Amino acid sequence: MATTIETETRCTKCRRRLRNESPDGLGPKCRRKVRKATRSTELNQYKPHLVEKAVELLEQGGLIPLRKSSKNAVFLAVSSDGTTAYRTARAACNCPAGLKAVHMCKHRIAAHVLALAS
Repeated sequence: MATTIETETRCTKCRRRLRNESPDGLGPKCRRKVRKATRSTELNQYKPHLVEKAVELLEQGGLIPLRKSSKNAVFLAVSSDGTTAYRTARAACNCPAGLKAVHMCKHRIAAHVLALAS
């Protein structure tokens, strides 16, 4: 007799139960909100290639929520090669590009997109 263990999958944004798993970890409603937020005019202040990388990061599920407070949400962002993870929020990121702070890094832009989708 084989026993199967069913794990409950939840949306990483709203924590609702998902019927089907998704690679980005979002449910259908939250995915629509995030896609709409990626077309926001507020993102025009960033470099276009960084916005594209941030959208790709979100589509691959590379931004994992750690903590959400009333002021700022903190995320764990996975690096491009998948070997390193950085703590990021809209205000700061501890990745090498975020520490230099010449331009906004893709992790912070992705956190901004999720904040716009709220």
